[in-house]
Amino acid sequence: MLRSLYSGVSGMKNLQNKMDVVANNIANVNTTGFKSSRVLFQDVMSQTTAKASAPGNGLGGTNARQIGLGVQTGAIVVNTAVGAPQTTGRSMDYYLSGPGYFMVRGAGADANATTYFTRDGAFVRDSAGNIVNSNGMKLLAQTLASPVEYTDDFDQNATFGDIQMDALKPIQIPAEQNGAQYSAMTIDQNGLITAKYGNTVYVMGKLKVAAFNNPEGLEKVGNNNYISSNNSGDPMVTSIGDRGTGQLSSGFLEMSNVDLATEFTDMIIANRAYQANSRSITTSDEMLQELINLKR
Repeated sequence: MLRSLYSGVSGMKNLQNKMDVVANNIANVNTTGFKSSRVLFQDVMSQTTAKASAPGNGLGGTNARQIGLGVQTGAIVVNTAVGAPQTTGRSMDYYLSGPGYFMVRGAGADANATTYFTRDGAFVRDSAGNIVNSNGMKLLAQTLASPVEYTDDFDQNATFGDIQMDALKPIQIPAEQNGAQYSAMTIDQNGLITAKYGNTVYVMGKLKVAAFNNPEGLEKVGNNNYISSNNSGDPMVTSIGDRGTGQLSSGFLEMSNVDLATEFTDMIIANRAYQANSRSITTSDEMLQELINLKR
C-alpha cells in the first residue's frame, strides 16, 4: 500500500521537473538562438515478488511478478536544431545556417579569460573598435598582424589557414587606418572581415566558428552562452562552411527553435498526469484509512 503512495509522489515530483522545462521553453520563445529542451523519464527499480520459472515437470513457464516503485528523470535533452532566420535589416546581425557557434571572450586578461560559445549573432562595434555582443564580450576571429588592402584577386585560403582556438584573438576595427577614417565594415558569407577607410577596403581578419562532436553536451551558462563539457568534446575551430557549419548571413538573427504547439501539448499532458498521480495518492490514503477503521 505504501508503495503506491511513494510511486505517486515520485510521479508528481518528476512531473514538476517537466513543467519547469516546458515553462522555461515557453518563456524563451523569443530568445535569440535559444534551444528548447525536453524531459525523458525512466522507471525506478522494481520489487520482484515472484521470480520467473522455466517450463518443466509438465507445466509451462511463468513470468516474474514485479511491482514498480515509481519514476525518475532519466535525461533532459536539448534540441540543437537550427532555428529559423528572422529579418532585422541590421548589418551587424548575423545568422549561421548550420550548427556552428560564434566564439566570444569573457572578462579578464586574454590568457585567463573564458571562451564562450553562442548562437546569438547580434554584435556591435564599441568606441574602441572592438566587435562585442550585448554583454560586452569580444568576438574572436583569426586576425592579421596588420590589415592588408583588399583586391579582387585576394586569396583567402592562402592568407587564412587552419588555426587552434588559443590562437584566436578579439577582432578590432580601429577608427583610422593610414590616415583615413573608418566608414563601414562587413563580414561576408564565408567570414571574411573587411573594413572601409576612405575609398580603400582593408582585410581585417576572418571569422572562425566552433563545431562539436556532441553539441547536446554543451552546458548553458546564461546570457545565450555555452561552455564545453566533458561530453561535448573539445571545440573544433573551423572556417564557416566547413564541417557542415553552414553559411553566414548578415541582417538576420536566429529565432528560438521552441514549438509552442508542442509545448502547450506537453503542458496539458503534464497537468493531466500530475492530477492522475495526485488521485493515486488520495485513493491510497483512503484505502489506508479504511484499514485503520477496521480496528474500531
